[in-house]
Amino acid sequence: MELILAIALFAFSSGITPGPNNIMLMTSGVNFGIKSSVPHLLGICIGFPSMVLAIGLGMTALFTAFPELHTVIRYLGIGYMLYLAYLIASASSQLEGKTKPKPLSFIQAAAFQWVNPKAWVMALGAVATFTSMQSALAPQALTIALVFMTVAFPCALVWLYFGLLLKKLLQSAKHQRLFNITMALLLVISILPMMAS
Repeated sequence: MELILAIALFAFSSGITPGPNNIMLMTSGVNFGIKSSVPHLLGICIGFPSMVLAIGLGMTALFTAFPELHTVIRYLGIGYMLYLAYLIASASSQLEGKTKPKPLSFIQAAAFQWVNPKAWVMALGAVATFTSMQSALAPQALTIALVFMTVAFPCALVWLYFGLLLKKLLQSAKHQRLFNITMALLLVISILPMMAS
């Protein structure tokens, strides 16, 4: 029970803090509302624990054998996040009456976990910290993934609802546009450490 509590505290502290997922989820709440953003939320809340499970079951061994694979994923992640930042910055608001991009789908949000630097740090950190080589890895990885899934939903909902609250404050097209540009810049800033390393 102590181990589950420790994992839950780690999952909460890393899942509630700002990062690419939360910035994008809040932006989705502002631009598309709660209902349209549910697939995005589910993609994060199910996609990330699936990533934790995959890492726990052998991705670390794969990266040890093929370190260049990690580098490829890293650069794909940087490119994709810059593309998402561009989409966010260039999205027109509903108030402008222009067509705008759709929110991320379940598959897009789940796949995004594999190129999200914060997700990699969290997943690798959790697997390295909360597993023991004295026990079978599969049940341990499954436990970590289930705890992360349980904690992910309330954390993600906080950011989505925060976006909805902001939407009520952003009553002009100019303010929504400024918000989108600010969120795009924050997304770029969130990957600067990854680009520098």
